Amino acid sequence: MTSAPPPRTLVLGATGFLGRWLALELLTRGEPVAVAVRDTERALALRHWLREHDADDTALTTVTADLTRPGLGLSPEDDARLAEVRDVHNLAARYDFGLTRAQAEPPNVHGALHALRWSATRPGLRRLVHLSGYRVGRDPDPQYPLAEHTTAALYRRLGAYEASKQLGDAAVRVTAPRLGVPLTTVNPSSVIGHSRTGEAGQYLGPAQLVRLLHRGRLPLLPGTRRTFLPVVTVDHLARFLAAVPDHDHGPVRAHTVLDPETPHLPDLIALLATHLGVRPPRALIPVPLVRRLPRALTGTDPETLTFLSEDRYDTASADRLATAAGLAHPPLVPALTRWATRLVEEDFGTR
Repeated sequence: MTSAPPPRTLVLGATGFLGRWLALELLTRGEPVAVAVRDTERALALRHWLREHDADDTALTTVTADLTRPGLGLSPEDDARLAEVRDVHNLAARYDFGLTRAQAEPPNVHGALHALRWSATRPGLRRLVHLSGYRVGRDPDPQYPLAEHTTAALYRRLGAYEASKQLGDAAVRVTAPRLGVPLTTVNPSSVIGHSRTGEAGQYLGPAQLVRLLHRGRLPLLPGTRRTFLPVVTVDHLARFLAAVPDHDHGPVRAHTVLDPETPHLPDLIALLATHLGVRPPRALIPVPLVRRLPRALTGTDPETLTFLSEDRYDTASADRLATAAGLAHPPLVPALTRWATRLVEEDFGTR
């Protein structure tokens, strides 16, 4: 068996939802790629998925890593195999709601810093791309670390997932300039399935709304007529992430990526209800009221309510990069309906 060429790109979190699509995009471009996995079983599953998607995995290097440990927990042998890495994409995170701080903080905060510090050891480093979170990174003057009482209050207010993503974002933005690491943070909106096939493999976030809608458990929709829950297809986001190191320069850059054609949430849900042949919600219900109702009645995780807002987002830098890279969002309505169809076919991850 021919050994893979020395990788120039490392993808952390490659066995996750977004990471595997980025690995597929890079391999399709002919880029020698390394992926960090926790064990052999996950490495084999990733290779199988990549082959199913027509990728040539002979240019893929796998190493065993643990982002919660300094140096990514790499053995000296695996670290040496990554000597020529110039681009690092950190897409690793624990994404779930109802987590505790002890569950979320090691991968999402400490892991982000471990990835940054390891990147600083690469002699030919061109860029670290850190996948941040939706509605994260908007503070022009991030602070890290915070006092413990401030940190604890943030976890109480936002929940462990969103708080840890905010802290991880601040941590890398504050620390990267000190280490001389060129950094780009990418803040995507809610990610839906592939624009042509609908495939996603992710059943949290907006997929939960689709599940409730399809099963007749969304009689009232949280929010207002102007609630904006923007989306982006996973294939567009993968292409964008792959293009970042070629187009970003300077010490710290940040991009918010979303499809501006996303309709307001009530219109988006109505569109999907028509497509699925189900009844749309009868009315809107204010988010503060939903917070006070029992979860058993609303079917909504309280942590997800912070994502329901009328806010708009500055995408100018992402738009400029996309234009320079020759990227354009695929048609959104067909992508939404294909995604919803695929979710139903997969019974929202149970098949």
